Amino acid sequence: MPWDQLLTWTFLISIATAGIRLAVPILLAVLGEIITERSGVMNLGLEGIMLVGGLAGFTATFAMEQAALVALAPWIGLLVGLLAGALMGLLMAVLTVSLRTDQVVTGVTLVLLGQGLTAFMYRRLFGSVGKRVQGLDTLPIPGLSQVPVVGDIFFNHNLMVYATALLVAVCWFGLFRTNWGLNLRAVGENPAAAATSGLNVVWIRYLCVVGGAALTGLGGAVLTVVQLHLFTEGVTAGRGWIAIALVVFSRWQPVWAMLGAISFGMVDALQFRIQTLGSQEMPYELLLLLPYALALVVLSLRNQRNAAPNALGVPYLKS
Repeated sequence: MPWDQLLTWTFLISIATAGIRLAVPILLAVLGEIITERSGVMNLGLEGIMLVGGLAGFTATFAMEQAALVALAPWIGLLVGLLAGALMGLLMAVLTVSLRTDQVVTGVTLVLLGQGLTAFMYRRLFGSVGKRVQGLDTLPIPGLSQVPVVGDIFFNHNLMVYATALLVAVCWFGLFRTNWGLNLRAVGENPAAAATSGLNVVWIRYLCVVGGAALTGLGGAVLTVVQLHLFTEGVTAGRGWIAIALVVFSRWQPVWAMLGAISFGMVDALQFRIQTLGSQEMPYELLLLLPYALALVVLSLRNQRNAAPNALGVPYLKS
């Protein structure tokens, strides 16, 4: 292991910076799932939703670039990815909230649907020739980006990184400091009591499932449009499942979700950088395992028994 190249300020700063960027797709999915599960619905289909959002966003961005709308292309792609995720969420809501199907089985079905649908559509649209898009440019914040160390890590990113950080604050405030958040959490804790007090449980759950899936689809679009600039079959590589684990790790709290996502992003960045150094002492398969091993470790270190909403996964039956 080339420790002389690893233990340098330049390397550590690059890992922290890349980790924050890599955390964005997962963090968006985690925030969406926190909102969904706080309402009492467990959506295990994040992997499939991210794939659908990723392909939809990439396809829209590529089409706009071909139409010479390069400046607008990534934003249109992100919007289309968000809408594609919302459609997947609407399907989930119809099945689990209206038809009261088993939420675990329905979520796994969405994963299989997303995997099969995106593989089929990508081959139909692009064939075997890989396409690329330009994505978003880095937007350094004037003044702050010039601060040593801190500026490079926190204030030298693309606009989606800043928007996601703001979204964490908005989600926390909305969930714990507004009447809307109080009503949402009441539905997730005791839907029968919430309905008695005049809340429309079905409507609230619909909004949360669709909105949460929209954020997940946006995360998939960020991955393909902003970070990788391409789409391949299975491009999410388990990020949807990692997001579900981080929801539990975070105890359904947006701030803890952000810390967990950044930790995953930094480990992911570390394994990429070690591979580029060409070290033969550690098999690359083991390096690929590191982010997912971290997810298992942090999940096992926290007791979630009393943190989940009481009605999570339980269909609401009108009395």
